Amino acid sequence: MSERILDNLKLVLTDEVVHGHVVLDGPCIRAVGQGRAGLPGAEDCGGDWLLPGFVELHTDNLEKHLVPRPGVAFPAGAAVQAHDAQLLAAGITTACDALAVGDVEADSVRVRTLQAAHAALVEARRAGGLRSDHYLHLRAELPYPGLLPLLEPLLDDPAVRLLSLTDHTPGQRQFRNLQRYAAYYGLPAAAASYLEDLLQARRVQQARYRPTHLQQVLRWVRERRLCLASHDDTLVSDVDEALACGASICEFPTTLEAAEAARAAGLTIVAGAPNLVLGGSHSGNVAALELARAGCLDVLSSDYVPASLLPALGVLGTQLGWSLPRAVATVSHAPARALGLQDRGRIGEGLRADLLRVRGSTPDYVAEVWVGGRRRLAQ
Repeated sequence: MSERILDNLKLVLTDEVVHGHVVLDGPCIRAVGQGRAGLPGAEDCGGDWLLPGFVELHTDNLEKHLVPRPGVAFPAGAAVQAHDAQLLAAGITTACDALAVGDVEADSVRVRTLQAAHAALVEARRAGGLRSDHYLHLRAELPYPGLLPLLEPLLDDPAVRLLSLTDHTPGQRQFRNLQRYAAYYGLPAAAASYLEDLLQARRVQQARYRPTHLQQVLRWVRERRLCLASHDDTLVSDVDEALACGASICEFPTTLEAAEAARAAGLTIVAGAPNLVLGGSHSGNVAALELARAGCLDVLSSDYVPASLLPALGVLGTQLGWSLPRAVATVSHAPARALGLQDRGRIGEGLRADLLRVRGSTPDYVAEVWVGGRRRLAQ
């Protein structure tokens, strides 16, 4: 790759926006300067914005491509390619693909598609078929009876960067409301007796498997020095458990109470960008905007909608008055730091050239994307 000069841009830096230019040299940024470059071969970018590439630590987007309609299983290789393309178009240059390892309902789609999804990601990475930089986020469903034999071989994949401790047992955390649980898994919700029997069965399963699974999973996490996240913390006691386990990330707290406890403990707090854009949680949990107002939001995750990250930045600006650099940090520098990725998430000399050229007044839409200095998307 030859040197490339991107000129006449609004550079969104760590704490300010300046009119300037950047010089790309191979996979890295060689220079960042204010004003016009005044150099031969400089590419006039027409005053567009230049943002650091977005870093996503939890995307479930692949699931929609694996099962585009209920009962339809799409070939995993094609699903991975569509997923990668959608991430890139949304400005996500680094992604932790979230794979659920087990589920509360044993025959769920997540259980059925896990092996094929992982194999397709491995093959796409081996063949150089991925344009964004992909890592793995393994979601360990602690009450799932078959968790350990499913999880252990996945941990040998060098792409694993993050593991989260999940527990979707109904009656707690995300599924405090049993009707929502029934709707999510497509279960009959009309009969109260059915739901009570289901709740009792799942609680028995939780009590039987969760404690021993948690201890073994934590041993593996420590041996491999993985980043660890809690998930759907609801009570202060949930946060206390996460701290005892060594978690550094509090992912999608469902109440302000839990988020404030995580803040006091110094955990990195992740909220959903779809929640922010839509004005509230589709699951009835605390609104991301409320978390941000309370100073309890560090990272935005696109979760199930890759395209939610860019408009979420606008919400932080218009609703809370956040500066653009502060808002952009929630989708770039903050998640990169939480994942231990020190070479990306900012526009700076010597860092990876993961960059977004964005057009519009706010900014509004992604026009070009560079990943490791290579232009991967152009309009």
